[in-house]
Amino acid sequence: MVRWHLILSGRVQGVGLRFRTKMAAQQFHLTGWVHNLDDGDVELELQGEQDNIDRCLLYLRRLPGIQFSILQAEEMEPADERRFHIM
Repeated sequence: MVRWHLILSGRVQGVGLRFRTKMAAQQFHLTGWVHNLDDGDVELELQGEQDNIDRCLLYLRRLPGIQFSILQAEEMEPADERRFHIM
């Protein structure tokens, strides 16, 4: 199990990314959180199997209306949590 802290930039606010990320995280059995930043970027943490995190990000990249670059990616220690939530 791994945990990644990510900052996404691009067309990420006003396009349903937080809700879609929550749905994808549930689909790929991931925990963590997502929220909008004041500067227009989106911050999130994804935790689970690395293959599932990769699948989740690929799924989000393919959604219509969403375009993003990963500005920051930092691997972290896994946390004790049971679900994914929108902050």
